[in-house]
Amino acid sequence: MEATYARLVAAVGGRVRRAEPLARYTSFRIGGPADVLVQPASAEALAAVVRETAAADLPLTVLGAGSNLLVADGGVRGVVVKLGAGFRRVSWAEDGVTAGAAAQVGKLARAAVDRGLSGLEFAEGIPGTVGGALFMNAGAYGGEVGAAVASVTGVTADGRLETIAAARLAFRYRRAGVPAGFLVTAVTFRLAPAAPEAIARRLADVRTHRLASQPQGTANAGSIFKNPAGHTAGRLIEAAGLKGRRVGGARISERHANFIVNDGDARATDVQALMAEAQRAVWERNGVWLEPEIKLVGSW
Repeated sequence: MEATYARLVAAVGGRVRRAEPLARYTSFRIGGPADVLVQPASAEALAAVVRETAAADLPLTVLGAGSNLLVADGGVRGVVVKLGAGFRRVSWAEDGVTAGAAAQVGKLARAAVDRGLSGLEFAEGIPGTVGGALFMNAGAYGGEVGAAVASVTGVTADGRLETIAAARLAFRYRRAGVPAGFLVTAVTFRLAPAAPEAIARRLADVRTHRLASQPQGTANAGSIFKNPAGHTAGRLIEAAGLKGRRVGGARISERHANFIVNDGDARATDVQALMAEAQRAVWERNGVWLEPEIKLVGSW
C-alpha cells in the first residue's frame, strides 16, 4: 500500500489523505473513514488513479457529492475518489451544455433557465452532481436526466479516456447503462431553446413543490427507496404508520416518509435499521418490496 500511496501522491499532488472521515463529504453527514481519499483535478489524473488502483488490486469508490449515498460506520476500504474543482467546469452552447461530473445538477438547471434553454427544469433542488445524476438517471416531476443526455465522457476501467453516445447507455428508471468501471468526467446535454418566462415558471413550480413536500434544513440523502410500479414509496411507508419512527439519531421524516433524516448523531446502522423496518412493514401490509434508491457503500 505504501508504494501505491506514493504513486497516487505523484499522480494527484497533495490531494491524497489517509484515514479520512467521510461523514463531512456526504449529505447524510454519516460515514466512517476511507483508507485513502484522493481528489484528482483532471481527467488525466483520474485515469492515473484508476490505473494505480487496478495495478495494486485495490477497490475504487467514487463519492461524487455524497448525496443519495449511505457510507458504512466502518468506512470504505481501498481508495475513495472525490472529484476536484476541475470537474466543475461548464461550457454552454446554443442548444446545450457540457458540464463536469462534479458540477451541481440543480445549479446547472437554474443556469439553463437563465439562458432560455429547456430540458433540466425538473432537476431544480436535486442536491447531487451531474455525474451522480447521470448514473442513477435522476428524475422528478415527470423529467429524467437520460432524456436530455447527448453524450458522456469518462475514464474506462483500464484507465483510458472515452466518450459514449447517449444511445449506448440504455437509460431505465433510476439507472443508466454505463459500462462497468466507467467513471464519468463530463456530460453533454442537448437542450431546447424556449421562452425564458415559460421555463422560469416551470422551474419555480418544481421549487415550490419540492419545498412544500420534502424536509428542509436537515441532513438527509434524498429519497431512500425507488417508487414501486403503481405506487409511491412515501405513501406506502406512511400508510404503514412509520412517519416519525426513530432509531438512534435517525428518523423517518414527518413531512415525507420516503426521507430519513439525521438529527445530528445518527449512525449508518441506525439508517439501515429504519430501512429494514420500512421494507418489512410495507411487505407485510401491501406485499410490495421496497428497493433502495440510495447506494450503501463500505464495510458493513
